Amino acid sequence: MRRAAGLLLAAILIAPRAAAAAGAEKEDVLFAKLRGRIERSDASLDGVLGVYVQDLKTGRSLAVRPDEPFPTASTIKIAVLYELYRQSAEGKIELGEATRPPLPRVRGGGVLQELGDQVSLTWRDMASLMLAFSDNEATNVLIRRLGMDSVNRRLDALGFKKTRLRRQMMDLEAARRGDENVSTPAELARLMVALRDGDALDPARAKDMREVAALPRWDTLSSKPAFLSGLPEGVRVLEKSGELEGVRASVAVVELERRPYVAAIMTTHLRHDADGDALVREVSAALFDTFDRLDRASDLGRIISER
Repeated sequence: MRRAAGLLLAAILIAPRAAAAAGAEKEDVLFAKLRGRIERSDASLDGVLGVYVQDLKTGRSLAVRPDEPFPTASTIKIAVLYELYRQSAEGKIELGEATRPPLPRVRGGGVLQELGDQVSLTWRDMASLMLAFSDNEATNVLIRRLGMDSVNRRLDALGFKKTRLRRQMMDLEAARRGDENVSTPAELARLMVALRDGDALDPARAKDMREVAALPRWDTLSSKPAFLSGLPEGVRVLEKSGELEGVRASVAVVELERRPYVAAIMTTHLRHDADGDALVREVSAALFDTFDRLDRASDLGRIISER
């Protein structure tokens, strides 16, 4: 009798582990097919692609050239946002303090370039313009106030040795000298996770930073940024994209309830910029297609929740 009871207990304990192992094997197959989709996109691109994707539940990652430096375009603005909130936590800057952006102002994106010389905005307002409108002048005002060296020292402290803020926005002379803002897909993704998690910040400040990072995007009036266009409506996303001639980049945390993930997609040497937009959209859709199924499925793959 005792032996039978012991066997039954062992079966009860072993069964969940066996089911989990079977589920993991099936996820291996699913991720292998996702990797194949990304590699086919890479092979068809007339340019160079870098990708880093991580499942924030399991830590599993997929990568294409994850440690090679790429131009960041406007994705570097998340480093500026993170530094703003860290300096706020250290008492070096007050988010609610107002400032008056000087003239002249750089163009190339945003709304400050259209406003008069009497406009007064808080530092948090500047951050909101930087993220929601990708405002280049708001970014430059923040960089000058925070200090470019301070941003880079923070990146060093976080372990991001290849991510560098080397110039202000629209500084073509600096770009011609080779002072390009750079990161790698792996570092850019991890930086977004640090921002999402609010590393070293109190809960209220971390929550406010995430809200700024998740603001609706208004910098492209005619269409969504490519990464967001690969997602259905209603998905909460912390995202920043950027574009330069020959360059398209995007980094995002997609906040699925059970399987959140981070993705950095970077391209350079593009023959056609539209191809970069199409690839970012294609990879974003492929990632969501996979993680959405994992988010809504049982360990064995049965879909058990409504979208």
